[in-house]
Amino acid sequence: MTWHRSHLLSSIFAGDGEAAFWATFPDFDEAFTGGNSFAEAMAQAADCVEEALAGRMARREDIPEASAAKGRPAAAPGAVLAVKVALYEALREQRLSNIAFAVAMGVQESEVRRMLDPRHATKIGRLEEALARFKKRLVISVEAAA
Repeated sequence: MTWHRSHLLSSIFAGDGEAAFWATFPDFDEAFTGGNSFAEAMAQAADCVEEALAGRMARREDIPEASAAKGRPAAAPGAVLAVKVALYEALREQRLSNIAFAVAMGVQESEVRRMLDPRHATKIGRLEEALARFKKRLVISVEAAA
């Protein structure tokens, strides 16, 4: 399974009230955000996607496959969180516990927990090494910002 970093905004629409623009997501029913401008709403949307992913990981839930673009704007989490999500999914696909993976890597279980912790500043090289254990490699692409 390939995990796509960008998750679509099902809508960015003008609102009335606290924010001028609201963003919702077809991949995360629990996520919505807004901003006073389109640019601010897009920046908030990226943060909102990260929070939705972190919440799913904390609750040990499935991460949804990203919806097709269909010409809509998309919000992407940062690179480190995207790699952490890929590692989280690899562990779930193989039905490996943190302890079993730690033994396979020759590290303490606490290090695996930190690698999966969205808030921990894990070095991307360490995450890349962990993904290699699943015969996966990190591929980075750069796209124009919205």
